[in-house]
Amino acid sequence: MSYLAIAFTVVFSYLFGSLNSAILVCRIMKHKDIREYGSKNAGLTNVYRVFGKGPALATLIFDLIKGVVAVVVCRIVVTDLMNVTFFGDNKFIGYLAGLIVMIGHIFPVFYGFHGGKGVLLAATTLLTIDPLTCALSVGTFIFLVVVTKYVSVGSIAAAISYPIFTFVVQSFIFPYPQGVIPNTIVAALIGIIIVYMHKPNIIRLMNGTENKFGSKKKSSESSTKDN
Repeated sequence: MSYLAIAFTVVFSYLFGSLNSAILVCRIMKHKDIREYGSKNAGLTNVYRVFGKGPALATLIFDLIKGVVAVVVCRIVVTDLMNVTFFGDNKFIGYLAGLIVMIGHIFPVFYGFHGGKGVLLAATTLLTIDPLTCALSVGTFIFLVVVTKYVSVGSIAAAISYPIFTFVVQSFIFPYPQGVIPNTIVAALIGIIIVYMHKPNIIRLMNGTENKFGSKKKSSESSTKDN
């Protein structure tokens, strides 16, 4: 039954994550492929820069729903219907679903394995799994974006802080003795993937050519990828 639970979580979360919100919203609302405009990235930031607030808000809502649904469905099926838990902690299946749905979002099978960077989706799944850790990570993101004006800096900092906050919260604030290590490991994998997806941004930050939040994208930066 445990293998079946893992199989369901992986398959459902990946396929559901492959439904890219930015691509679907822009095709429905603008009859355009977001991957052909701006930074050519199928993410929220690029939707906002190219098509404005309306499509960006719709993308945000769809991504919120997608992350929450993936975690909730896997919890209901695995924990409630199959009566399966891992490491004595019912949070772990949520972390696994969050990791896989993010991978589906970044490498969607329905769109040639080319999607977004997964930052927003990681935040929405974390909100469902562990609200306090989510608040701390999102707070880190907002603080860094306000201070630096770089979305990428906030995203990278939040990704790095995610497993740290997970370990601290589940070790000392709301202890989960059996689940803290597995949960932290999955959180670290999520953080590593997000940082890796920001490799081009890191290079531009080092070169001083990264685009600041709210500024218009230069044509020479059209290959930039956003969140």
